[in-house]
Amino acid sequence: MITVNLDKMLLERHMKLSELSEKIGISMTNLSLLKTGKGRAIRFSTLNKLCTVLECVPGDILAYQRDPEGTPMEEDIYAE
Repeated sequence: MITVNLDKMLLERHMKLSELSEKIGISMTNLSLLKTGKGRAIRFSTLNKLCTVLECVPGDILAYQRDPEGTPMEEDIYAE
């Protein structure tokens, strides 16, 4: 599974979600979904904006953790 470490990045940079929202032009609602891990996708352009403002690399924001054994994989919305 992919986890989002946006709270950690904001905390380390002493930045509020509202400030980040203003700086990158993404709604608080969409950032909140991403921050809580409820978002299902992220555009590269959004990831680029996040990395620019937070002065980081994608791996600082996104992390991979192996799913527990037997966990069914989510349906890929782009699969044919």
